[in-house]
Amino acid sequence: MEQPLFILLSIILIVIGIAGTILPVLPGLLLSFAGVLLYKFFGNPEFSIIYVIIFGVLTLASLILNYTIPIKTTAKYGGSRYGKIGGFLGTIIGLFFPPIGFIIGMLLGVFLGELIHDRTDKKKAFNATKGAFLGFIYGTGFNLLIGLAMFLVVLIDIFTK
Repeated sequence: MEQPLFILLSIILIVIGIAGTILPVLPGLLLSFAGVLLYKFFGNPEFSIIYVIIFGVLTLASLILNYTIPIKTTAKYGGSRYGKIGGFLGTIIGLFFPPIGFIIGMLLGVFLGELIHDRTDKKKAFNATKGAFLGFIYGTGFNLLIGLAMFLVVLIDIFTK
C-alpha cells in the first residue's frame, strides 16, 4: 500500500537535493538519494531495488569525483603539485565560509599554490585555476544529471502505476 505523505516527502527531498547540486549549502545528491530511499521503503515498496543500487553507486561515485575532478583538471591545465595541494586546502578552509566559500577557497588555493611554485608565471597560475573551475563545473553537471535522473525515475514510477 502506498503512502501519499511519504511519496510527497520523497519528491521534496529529491528536488531539494537537485537544488543542492547547484547550491553548495545543501548536501545535494545525498538528499536526493535519501528521497529515493524514502520512496522505495515507505512510499512504494515495489519500486525496483536495482534503481536504488544504481543511484547509490552513482551518489558514492559523485562524492569521490567532486574532489578528484578539479584536481585532475588543474593538472590538465598545467597545474603543479603546489596548485593541487593549494586547491585541496582552499576547499577545506572554504567549507567554513558558506555558501560559496569552498569554491572561492579552491580557486584561490590553486592560484596561490601555483604562485608559490613559480612567482613569475601568473599565466600558468591562472590557467591552473581555470582548470580547477572547469573541474568544478563538470562535477556539478554530473551531480545535476544524476539528481534529475532520480527525479524522473521516481516520477515515472509514480505515474505509470
